[in-house]
Amino acid sequence: MISRVPCARMAVNRSEAHMKKIRVLEMIDRSFLGGGQMMLLSLARSLDHERFDVAISAKGGGPLEDAARESGIPFYSVPFRRRFSFRLIGEIAAILRTKEIDILHTHGGIAGFYGRWAARKAKTRVIVHTLHGIHYLHYRNFFLKWSYVLLERLFSRFTDALIYVSEADLRMGGRWRLSAKRRSHLVLNGIDFPESADRTKQAATKTELGLAPGQPVIGTIARMHRQKGLIYLVQAAGLLRQRHPEARIVVVGGGPQKQKLADAAERHAGPGACLFLGERSDAREILSLFDVFVLPSLWEGLPLVLIEAAYLAKPIVASDVDGVREMIRNGETGLLVPRADPQKLAEVVSRLLEDRDLASRLGLRAQAVIPPRFTLERMVRETESLYSRLFGI
Repeated sequence: MISRVPCARMAVNRSEAHMKKIRVLEMIDRSFLGGGQMMLLSLARSLDHERFDVAISAKGGGPLEDAARESGIPFYSVPFRRRFSFRLIGEIAAILRTKEIDILHTHGGIAGFYGRWAARKAKTRVIVHTLHGIHYLHYRNFFLKWSYVLLERLFSRFTDALIYVSEADLRMGGRWRLSAKRRSHLVLNGIDFPESADRTKQAATKTELGLAPGQPVIGTIARMHRQKGLIYLVQAAGLLRQRHPEARIVVVGGGPQKQKLADAAERHAGPGACLFLGERSDAREILSLFDVFVLPSLWEGLPLVLIEAAYLAKPIVASDVDGVREMIRNGETGLLVPRADPQKLAEVVSRLLEDRDLASRLGLRAQAVIPPRFTLERMVRETESLYSRLFGI
């Protein structure tokens, strides 16, 4: 669990620390509401506001900014970009100094690169970084992969805590020597569970999407990125249609592969077989319509959407990869399939559509086992404890 080694850099007068709130800035690059953004937003909303004065920073103009402002959380817009910019480092450092930030907590690679560099420049007291999956270890470009590994090793030297969101990532980080053991911490993701789905809204949403009552719906909520393996779900759709011609595949989420996936869906499964809904504010409502939830990822950190699917007692089919394997016990709380195998994916989904007793049993067991391990309350408590120890109180 979380290491109890104090940070030697944090020579803070304890009586002074108790006199004022600790100013925390939660930073991520993009402002859409993906898994990392939802985790950050939940954390910012739920930290003890008697002890922590919390703000959020990201690229402005997106739903994360809207959600932050609706929650009364200060939002500082930063024009994050992939092209290197000294000016951007200076802009972030200025925010850290003028807002007198005590703890900078960055999330994801781009924010971690610019934010931590700026925090060192601004002499911010505590620097924390969360790896929401170690994506660069799966890059096919050898040079690019090793560039990120070496950068993380360098940046971790002035990062007070590097948080991993899954045990698999913690082990992988150790194997790749991304950070010293004393700075490596495990804080599993957690979510705030929604109220029970409104059946009237469910029916209205199903009608809006053009889905008939009783029509089988296989769905996922995922960013349209190579990592999520959605191309294999699209390929499986053609095989599924042979046995279940009335079934529909529903994909919620945006991303760079949208057109590629739409073209592939028409080619493999025919017009109308797959519905690509883009980013939706009612994603949880749509999730409640699924008869089978599928996550065909090529790699994962610890996917929040599996916790949400389990909470709704949805039968889950997912790739047998680190992060997923940590949550799903094959044959007990879901069914695991080899990654990048559309044939097997189609077979397993078909099995659940045909064996409703099995589907129900898996969904109910997932609901009983998974959500209690991944609560927002536990994640917030562990993060607050880490902040306090690093700050020296």
